[in-house]
Amino acid sequence: MKSANRRVFMMQVALGGTALAAASSASAQAMVNEKDAQAVSLGYAADTTKVDAKKFPKHAAAQKCSNCQLYTGAAGSKAGPCSIFPGKQVAANGWCSAYVKKA
Repeated sequence: MKSANRRVFMMQVALGGTALAAASSASAQAMVNEKDAQAVSLGYAADTTKVDAKKFPKHAAAQKCSNCQLYTGAAGSKAGPCSIFPGKQVAANGWCSAYVKKA
């Protein structure tokens, strides 16, 4: 009888761990979609080299989300939060017209 209780306990632990892993990945912030209305209005591009130069003549290749004051992602990360897009992440190599160089 004791071994049956142990098996049940071990299955519950395994299921609980799986549920926690699924919950933590579900709570991760989604990436900004370049086709979202706000992203389109700000000219957001996930790759700064693909910004339309005619539409945004003040854009420079060195301007990236990772060196913008509004980007709060960790240094060296591929993506991070931006105060312009609350609840979503932007690509560190991205760009939008709200770009402000970090001091």
